[in-house]
Amino acid sequence: MLRRSVITLALCLAAGAASAQETTIKLTLGWKTQGSDAAFFVAKDKGYFKQEGLNVVIDQGEGSGATVTRIMGGAYDAGFGDMNAIIQNASTRPADAPVMVYMLWNQPPFAIVSKTSAGITTPKDFEGKTLGGAQGTPTTRMLPVFAKANNLDLGKIKLSNMAPNLQEPMLIQGQIDAALVFNITSYFNLVLNRQDPDKDFSFISFGDYGLDLYSNGLMVSQKLIKENPKAVAGLVRALNKAVIEVGKDQDLGMKAAVNYDNLIDEKVEKRRLQYSYEKLIVSPEMKEVGVGDLKDDRLKRTIGMVAAGYELTRLPEPSEVFNRSFLPSKEERVLEYVKK
Repeated sequence: MLRRSVITLALCLAAGAASAQETTIKLTLGWKTQGSDAAFFVAKDKGYFKQEGLNVVIDQGEGSGATVTRIMGGAYDAGFGDMNAIIQNASTRPADAPVMVYMLWNQPPFAIVSKTSAGITTPKDFEGKTLGGAQGTPTTRMLPVFAKANNLDLGKIKLSNMAPNLQEPMLIQGQIDAALVFNITSYFNLVLNRQDPDKDFSFISFGDYGLDLYSNGLMVSQKLIKENPKAVAGLVRALNKAVIEVGKDQDLGMKAAVNYDNLIDEKVEKRRLQYSYEKLIVSPEMKEVGVGDLKDDRLKRTIGMVAAGYELTRLPEPSEVFNRSFLPSKEERVLEYVKK
């Protein structure tokens, strides 16, 4: 009995010591639980974070832009959010803005959606139309830059301000001609409204018409980079491993997503997961530089376009926005997407 008690005590002390050595990282998602977040859940469920000595606590988000303010406020150490929001805040608060360390959405989700029956096939077709936009969102704020790049007369376009959750219903009802959206959000809002977005709706992507902006990825606080760079590198390694695995097996990703939140619509969210890989992650550039990285010249263009759209007085340096020093080797970041 005594010997058994001693062994039990020793095991408990060992477990406590191991737990004490783990670094806790509070991570915020970009929105409520979605299939496109699957890699984060896989990294946690399969123990990839734990293998790096990390205890990653994952919370739902309030918007990809809010990820930045949550980290800046000190409530979170890391998150999945929008690079363009980093650029905005790095312009005015360079000491506080987080830094992206793993680019995931290599292609921008910013788009304008309309009914195919409206006959809008090119940007010029928006003239004379009413566009519904949510004030402050990147798609709405970047409309003037999009208009300039495509020789549009904004004086001939009526912009109707509305809450994001009203955009698709008003578009379906014909109260607006088109909506300024995130494609990965709007597409599935239409699905959930019992619409066929492939057949009955048309998306004009900003990325196809001169605004090749970067978008969402893993960002961390400058405090974490400074105080625990080893933890940042481990966080990136673990996520990278999961991103590559989910690319080959979306069912694995969905199992982890449902384990995190069993209230999600598994069928819809699996489609969203696949959509994120097909439309936002996999691209010629990603294949060239590897998932997680980006091109510096394109980042400079992105900073310039965001500065114009948000009327920033100071352009942040690329190093203030993205730090690739924590990335695994390119050979470890080869992503092969197989729809399953």
